Amino acid sequence: MSLHQYLVDRRLRSLLRLVVLIALALVVAGCQTVYYSVWESLGREKRDLLRSNVEDVQKDQEEVGEQFEDTLERIRALYGVDADKLEKHYDKAKSEYESSVARADALRERIDAVRTIGEDLFEEWEEELGEISDASLRRRSAESLRVTRQRFNDLETALARTEAALDPPLQKFKDQVLFLKHNLNAQAVGSLRAETVSIEEDVDELLGSLRASIRSAERFIADLPE
Repeated sequence: MSLHQYLVDRRLRSLLRLVVLIALALVVAGCQTVYYSVWESLGREKRDLLRSNVEDVQKDQEEVGEQFEDTLERIRALYGVDADKLEKHYDKAKSEYESSVARADALRERIDAVRTIGEDLFEEWEEELGEISDASLRRRSAESLRVTRQRFNDLETALARTEAALDPPLQKFKDQVLFLKHNLNAQAVGSLRAETVSIEEDVDELLGSLRASIRSAERFIADLPE
């Protein structure tokens, strides 16, 4: 691939990512009519959008898990460094914490989008059942709606647990970063070592919730009607 082609492809990927982010912002902000109209003009129905967003939730959750583990490791690293290197390691820990906040916020936005698109899909599906004149086909579609909605409810429950599990480790990361901001010395760092176990427990609980909701997302996608 030539350098020119590479740059063109890179610009196109950046543009596509921007379009997706704008579309996600529209649905989260409540501009669903515009959001769905744009995608429908491109041949993508609510079912397709829901599948895509659930797949993205899986990826976001994996990235959140990795980021929180990185932040925990960076905080752990502070406890064993020499006094003259504390500031450098503190800056890295602060940066990892900020990345954790950003990842968590992005995941929450994606979960909100999944909820909104899911409910809009089911509302549309329910309304369109009445337009099916064949009683047998209507019953089959109604049963498919019931099963899909139940699986979606299971996914929502798992995602809600994940959202709740984000806050405890984030708060403890924040506490340590803010404390160290004003007390960056070996004695202060050493006094925080005892908090590591509590943070590790919170991160482990979050990772368990992430794994469970990722599995729930996989099941939902596998069973979602084409």
